Amino acid sequence: MSNAETKPIYDLEERTARFGENVIRFCKMLPHTVITEPLMRQVVKSGTSAGGNYCEADDSISRKEFRQKICTCKKESRETKHWLRMIAAAEPNLAERARELWKEANELHLIFASIYRKVSKKIPGDGQ
Repeated sequence: MSNAETKPIYDLEERTARFGENVIRFCKMLPHTVITEPLMRQVVKSGTSAGGNYCEADDSISRKEFRQKICTCKKESRETKHWLRMIAAAEPNLAERARELWKEANELHLIFASIYRKVSKKIPGDGQ
């Protein structure tokens, strides 16, 4: 990893885009088997969806819409952790790289969960 890759990225749009790109690169390294192909599809979907939904949240027109999109980001980040775990089990030789991606997915999940909690507190009469 270069110095630029090890520095924390505070721009979530950029961070989620890089994460999605890294998931895609990782999946290109995986062998195509009956086990890995469905796992790859799932992890690419969820790993790239967090960034797309964050872009939608950033352009939302209401606090409620923002909260919904952030919730989706949170869910997709968490789902990505699951699929990476399954890939690590299916391909032990790539487990370390899967763990690195899992750590970033976990950080994103924690960030989105924190944002979601803060935004949820500010919506009066929402019942949540």
